[in-house]
Amino acid sequence: MGANTSSPKERLSRSDLRARKSRTPNCKVSPFIVEMKKENQWKFQLNALKDTNKLLVIEFTAKWCGPCKFLEPKLEDLAAKYTDVEFVKIDVDVIMSVWKEYNLYTFPAVIFMKRGQEVDRVVGLKLDEIEQKLHKYAYSF
Repeated sequence: MGANTSSPKERLSRSDLRARKSRTPNCKVSPFIVEMKKENQWKFQLNALKDTNKLLVIEFTAKWCGPCKFLEPKLEDLAAKYTDVEFVKIDVDVIMSVWKEYNLYTFPAVIFMKRGQEVDRVVGLKLDEIEQKLHKYAYSF
């Protein structure tokens, strides 16, 4: 019962699935969080905020990461609360180069940036620390 009757040729590999997912259009994860799908989209977003005092919060995640899935609704709530802060989500399986650029090795990771420079980061599932730093940097310099 429930036996897999497909041949090996009919099964999709993980790389096939990733390739299909990467063809999906750029989209918002929520009304307040923008998911980056391409490196040039990320660079455009980063450059657009370099000359402003607006806080940029970057969530590095992966679809297979359990703690990341737990963090997602909490960040959505914070993004709804802090509407003057830019929130972006980067799936490292989609844009791995950005993840490597910030020397991250653990999920989830949240980086706080102002004027194109990293001001702080939280690695791991530390909800209180994320909210404290968000409040601190949203209303500073």
